[in-house]
Amino acid sequence: MTRLALPTLTAEQREQALAKAAEARRVRSEMIASIKSGDSDVASVFDRAKEDRVVAKTKVAQILKAVPGLGSVKVAGILEQAGVDPERRVAGLGERQREAVLAALA
Repeated sequence: MTRLALPTLTAEQREQALAKAAEARRVRSEMIASIKSGDSDVASVFDRAKEDRVVAKTKVAQILKAVPGLGSVKVAGILEQAGVDPERRVAGLGERQREAVLAALA
């Protein structure tokens, strides 16, 4: 196994990385809040993932847990039924998996 050292970042690069991470957390938080409030649904979030990299990198389980009435157990069942790994991110969903998750929510 080869270990690679992390690159040394300048203060400016570190500041940019922190700002980018904070923005990603803000966008993800707003998306989860809109699902919880009923302003957005899972299908629209999946569609948004095609253009929005932050949404694409969000775990499917995290999105499903934001749906009112779905907890960890129900989300695990939906993911298992759809053949989706619990660690899968939205961008990694195949078309059949996406359709299976949406059908389970219907």
